[in-house]
Amino acid sequence: MHATSRVEINLAKIAHNAEKLVQLYGSKGIELMGVTKTVCGDSVIAEIFVNNGIHMLADSKLVNLKKMRDAGVSAQFVLLRSPALSEVDAVVQYADISMNTELSVIKKLAETANLSNSVHQIILMVEMGDLREGIMPANLEGFIQKVMELSGVAIVGIGANFACFGGVRPSKDNMSELSKLADIIQTRFSLPLVHVTGGNSANYNWFTAADSIGNINNLRLGESIYLGRETLDRKAIPGLYTDAFTFVSEVIESKIKPSVPYGETGQNAFGNRLQFRDRGLIRRAIASFGSQDVLVAGLTPELDIEILGSSSDHTILDAKEVDLKVGDEVRFALDYGALLSVMTSVYITKKYSNIL
Repeated sequence: MHATSRVEINLAKIAHNAEKLVQLYGSKGIELMGVTKTVCGDSVIAEIFVNNGIHMLADSKLVNLKKMRDAGVSAQFVLLRSPALSEVDAVVQYADISMNTELSVIKKLAETANLSNSVHQIILMVEMGDLREGIMPANLEGFIQKVMELSGVAIVGIGANFACFGGVRPSKDNMSELSKLADIIQTRFSLPLVHVTGGNSANYNWFTAADSIGNINNLRLGESIYLGRETLDRKAIPGLYTDAFTFVSEVIESKIKPSVPYGETGQNAFGNRLQFRDRGLIRRAIASFGSQDVLVAGLTPELDIEILGSSSDHTILDAKEVDLKVGDEVRFALDYGALLSVMTSVYITKKYSNIL
């Protein structure tokens, strides 16, 4: 069945961004994990990552890791989120590596791996200030001691998360601290850390300014590959495409109407009481999508029109001087939140262009 809204995915632009970022970070010895959660483990995009030098694919959803494995994507698969106790069997089955912070979960991973005579690899996440997941640095050595007593799991790295929950920037100081922790662990436990993963797309400014990156040898990139931006200030990275994804929808009504609702008002569909600026009569258009389809606040129209708001399946536009007619298509750039929502939405068609 035909959907009236779609996301256009330019595969050549994604490939270009992946290749350039592999070269950029590789110039100082940093390997990349390609984060596929944003595109729901899309195997077409996963293959582009692999073909352009990204051989570790990281996702927070096991169903996406399974999808890529089943599609025959040849990569090392990483569970990007701490496993839930209830999903440990599937973690051992579908993830080569998982990121961990809880001893009870690691013990269960070890038991499960032992049952299949396998060894599950783990990266221990360290709390460095962003206050999402992580073991407190003061507790790290004692934690590692306990993990090393278990058979069935092997510590292959440590990592830290930045700019996801608390917005804390990766800096010279906190990167240096993570690097020193890696030194201490490798010396104290004779434990080679294959992956010292220092963050994500927010690490671009730190990386470009750093004289030395220390022991940091891995970053987990999603947004900078997909949207060509670093994530602290959302600035475009030179030489990358910022328009690999475009959201397109159809106009289903176009009329001259007042700019302020009239009649007694209460809450709208989402429990909000909105304020309206009186602009007189305006050219008011409706596009055939709403907040059930996409994070509307994350869209920027390509034309000189304005998004006034949305209900669950209508988005209201002030067309200004643009003569939008019923059946016309309107195109929008997406930010990360909007991209995540359209790729997740079952109501939005995914259309590939410039297939390699």
